[in-house]
Amino acid sequence: MLALRLTLGAHPLVLLRRLLVAAASAGTGFLLLAVLGHAAAHPASAADAFVRLLWCAVPVAATTQLAVSAARTDPATRPQRGMSAAGLGPARLTLIAATSTAVSCVLGSFCALLVFLALRGDLGGAPATDSATRLLGAGHALPPAGTLLLLAVVPLVASGTTAVVLRPRKDARGGRRGARAAAGTGEPLTAMETNSSRSAMPAALPWGITLTAAGLALETYVSRGAADADALLPLPERLVGSPPGVLAGWALSTLGLVLAGPGLTQLSGRLLAAGRPGAVRLLAGRVLQEESRRIGRPLGVLCAVASGTYAAVQVYEAAPARPLGPLTGLGAALVLACVTASALTAALEARWARTHTTAALRRLGTPRSLLHRAAALRVLALLAVLAPLTWAIAELAALPLLP
Repeated sequence: MLALRLTLGAHPLVLLRRLLVAAASAGTGFLLLAVLGHAAAHPASAADAFVRLLWCAVPVAATTQLAVSAARTDPATRPQRGMSAAGLGPARLTLIAATSTAVSCVLGSFCALLVFLALRGDLGGAPATDSATRLLGAGHALPPAGTLLLLAVVPLVASGTTAVVLRPRKDARGGRRGARAAAGTGEPLTAMETNSSRSAMPAALPWGITLTAAGLALETYVSRGAADADALLPLPERLVGSPPGVLAGWALSTLGLVLAGPGLTQLSGRLLAAGRPGAVRLLAGRVLQEESRRIGRPLGVLCAVASGTYAAVQVYEAAPARPLGPLTGLGAALVLACVTASALTAALEARWARTHTTAALRRLGTPRSLLHRAAALRVLALLAVLAPLTWAIAELAALPLLP
């Protein structure tokens, strides 16, 4: 009940983030129900239904990331002075965050069920279109247990992940602290943490580069013997076939980009602060270095999804006889929207974490125009480093899939 009251009485921007989580949950739930409807209409093609279900793991992961990002920036679940005395300690706040996430996701899953049944004609009337009959299995009964199980996937995964990420942890002195401080997502970094984040490059950067290179090499090697159409693993709706080894290499490249995100963000900050920088360049570079662990991972996910989307578009354009299906388009749009919203949420989170630093700079007489120029310079530096790298990896990833 407390989680519901906090949800309904939240700030409009917080409500907007929760509505985005509910919308993402609705889209993912609709895709899962579409898999169930297609399986009910084609009981003999169990392998095809399993492959479609596997591809739904991507939007489920994107929705979960968005839900966790929204929970981490929720002021209602952030430790405040005096809340522990009222019985709202870190563990209780984590439970509230997980419950709020579950409420948003359940709302989205319920909306997905209503839309799915309406398009199938199960709520009265005929199916919306002929494609609804073909893709959603209109006219075939759905198993109630399977329907409830698939609708519960997103709420359970999102709320469970939120509870794990935001769980209270112990610091080096044995005291308890919230996961926001441990993950660098709620409280300002201490001076020691700040110097450490600027001095050492994240250890995951070499692993990210290695995985990306290994994935591209695997794609190139496996694609040489991929002429047999029977060895192809279909993308959703059987529009494009791809060798399983090529898809495995693609997944490795994507994981490499995600791991390398914080290191690439810190590298952008070091390049900005290199040489003899002025005030704007120095401020922009130092901020990027300090925020690399906070915003680097969401940016890495965004680059990975952008790279995969670009490569997929290249493949689809090379096969005009196989147009993009509606469910594939919905899944791609859902994943892109989720990772973009997660990156923007991380940026807002970083801005909130800099509140005390920004206030101190303003008290020292720093003009707002300088802060705005530093923010614009940070964006340009990230684009200059990440955009060419994402494009190059996308081109190399799509090359083995092109005829």
